[in-house]
Amino acid sequence: MLITLEGIDGSGKTTAWEALHDVYPDAVFTHEPTDSWYGEAVRRSLDTDDADPIAELFLYTADHADHLSRVVEPALDDDELVISDRYSDSRYAYQGASLAGELKRPMEYVRGIHQPFTRPPDATVYFDVDPQVGAERAGATDKFETAGYLGAVQSNYETLIDYQPERFVRVDAEQSPEAVVADVEEAFERILDGVR
Repeated sequence: MLITLEGIDGSGKTTAWEALHDVYPDAVFTHEPTDSWYGEAVRRSLDTDDADPIAELFLYTADHADHLSRVVEPALDDDELVISDRYSDSRYAYQGASLAGELKRPMEYVRGIHQPFTRPPDATVYFDVDPQVGAERAGATDKFETAGYLGAVQSNYETLIDYQPERFVRVDAEQSPEAVVADVEEAFERILDGVR
């Protein structure tokens, strides 16, 4: 089973992802961008304010394709639980926002590129936080962490949730870190028991 953690920057996903290591020690824990050279190219683009958004999209897409073939699919073929901090929904939400004004229906364009090859998650825990709170927590360390941009990203996430409400479990990420982690652990129990 593939379970992904999604939400805007500063929502607490990575903190919960780290806490889940203790609860599911046999799971395969992974993340996007990855630690591969594709992921390194993505991280370099984050620090480049004038990176072309379409070129950036394809960097992220290459990283996702490599992640699937090298980590996710082999683990799923071995019937392992895969827990990913960010996955394809991040691409749809973030690059969809980056390409606004560049393309008509940008999020649909990004989804269309991925659909022929991606492996959709079985379930997604969505960390719901106000964009202003997320930006303050994230510290605006790169171009994607401003409140205005994160608001557009969050709007895209809400559209994705509307498309597949049965896949998403929403967690109130404005609670204390301890409460968020507790809610995520409870969500995982329900997902793995087949109850949402």
